Amino acid sequence: MEITVSQEQGRAAVSVIHIAGHLDGQTYQSLISKASEVIGTGAKNILLDLSDLTYISSAGLVALHTIALLTRGEPPPDPENGWAALKSMDRARDGGIQQHLKLLNPRPEVTRVLDMVGFSEIFEIFTDKQKAVDSF
Repeated sequence: MEITVSQEQGRAAVSVIHIAGHLDGQTYQSLISKASEVIGTGAKNILLDLSDLTYISSAGLVALHTIALLTRGEPPPDPENGWAALKSMDRARDGGIQQHLKLLNPRPEVTRVLDMVGFSEIFEIFTDKQKAVDSF
């Protein structure tokens, strides 16, 4: 998996994290680390560009959930707790639509997974980068 970060400016500053490749058990912690680093520099709004993400596993879903918690200032689940980390994703659903984390251009195969677990209801998904940036 490749991760790159860029900055965009709309009404607010937005950090765009572009992910290419597979987001799975081998790579999800790298994404969490990169997002933590971005948030640690003061970023408040994150747009995850998924246009080159070709696969997402349950571990990848945990990464999205963890980043959502981090943007809300909440503690992340312990990934070493396995199913407990997955079950904690219900907290994301309880929190409603995420205000500081949005998704851009997921491929159909990734969208199917997001739909299957209900993440399409809690993450705003955009196909236009400028509209996504302006939505923050």
